[in-house]
Amino acid sequence: MLIELLPLLMFVMICVVLMLGYPVAFSLAGTAMLFAGIGISLGHFDASFLSALPSRLYGTITNVTLVAVPLFVLMGVLLEKSRIAEELLGNMAALFGRRRGGLGFSVILVGMLLAASTGIVGATVVTMGLMSLPTMLKRGYDPSVATGTICATGTLGQIIPPSIALVLLGDTLSSAYQQAQLDLGVFSPKTLSVGDLFIGALVPGLMLVCLYLLYMAFVAFAQPERAPPATDLEAPSMASILKGLLPPVALILTVLGSILVGAATPTEAAGVGALGAAVMAAIKGQLGVGRMGEVARETLKVTCMVFMILVGAAVFSLVFRGFGGDDLIQEFFAELPGGVITATFIVMIVIFLLGFILDFIEITFVVVPIVGPILLAMGVDPIWLGIMIALNLQTSFLTPPFGFSLFYLRGVAPPSVTTAEIYRGVAPYIALQLLMLALLACWPSLATWLPAFVRGQ
Repeated sequence: MLIELLPLLMFVMICVVLMLGYPVAFSLAGTAMLFAGIGISLGHFDASFLSALPSRLYGTITNVTLVAVPLFVLMGVLLEKSRIAEELLGNMAALFGRRRGGLGFSVILVGMLLAASTGIVGATVVTMGLMSLPTMLKRGYDPSVATGTICATGTLGQIIPPSIALVLLGDTLSSAYQQAQLDLGVFSPKTLSVGDLFIGALVPGLMLVCLYLLYMAFVAFAQPERAPPATDLEAPSMASILKGLLPPVALILTVLGSILVGAATPTEAAGVGALGAAVMAAIKGQLGVGRMGEVARETLKVTCMVFMILVGAAVFSLVFRGFGGDDLIQEFFAELPGGVITATFIVMIVIFLLGFILDFIEITFVVVPIVGPILLAMGVDPIWLGIMIALNLQTSFLTPPFGFSLFYLRGVAPPSVTTAEIYRGVAPYIALQLLMLALLACWPSLATWLPAFVRGQ
């Protein structure tokens, strides 16, 4: 019985190690090799199974799809350093701020544009926290409303394309789809690409933005003292609005438009986006040698982190499969009443709970390769599953104690704002994200109809 539980013990162990604060990539690989050694010594793990590791790692590092990751990171960092976000946020705040809840509306709308142009949660939260939070607090906004809106809006970069999370998730689910076909002994011409997830995420992402705006409108009119108007702000000129709005919108249309019309793959579009961001930064005089050094270092740091976690996750999933962990989970799902519906519900609950203690990258690279092939083999639509998981992972940025958006904002918020106020502020937005997840579960076509339309199906 203990031998059969080794794959589950392995998963529990990695959660414990990560909660202790050890580096993710080395924790994944180290825990996997430790359990592989235990299994070999007990005679219940075939050492030759590890011979597939070099080819798997080589395939991971040379994956063309994943080249989009450093390019999208480069695009986001360039936009952050060029101060385009600051100009856009200032104009939007002046445009809407004189109305009740106007500053909240401006934060949500600017966050949506930043999500569609940078896709980097940390940069969005920190930028808006530094610029918007003092303004909102000075104008009498309730601290929980202000902090919750900034944290939640920053997470839109997870679901609104081009999103690094969707790139990683799309590549992982593509491999899971191929594995499901092998397990079933069938081959289908239907494939899953990152572009499919980008297109499928547009409608749910925009619907989530609308839910945020509706909530802010409810607070502004039901409890006006929590989101009062900023009557001292002067309305900006149309020229200044267009000057701040046109560059990021043009970049968004170029990147997403090229993918939607089939003119470019996500990787190619990422290259175009990075070039466009560099041109915009140069026009604003923010592309000096020192600034480019900062951009290069930040891009390299994020890219190395992602790929090292990829390597560690590849080792972990290989050892987990070598212990028969995927067979164990498949048997568990097969015995559940309700079939695929119950299985999908349990997976979503597990991912949501893991979001309290793990980052979205860890969940994407550890959990999805394990459960993805099983759910896809049960007939789940890969695009719908990808968007469901992406929305679910979005909550991991807001759920305490390890929600990264909470940490980002806590680091730049004034001492007068308590951590408890930040936690209270994000609670309604977590509920809205779960509501969007429920809507998508009830109407899968919200995620699947646009990709089918673009494909002409």
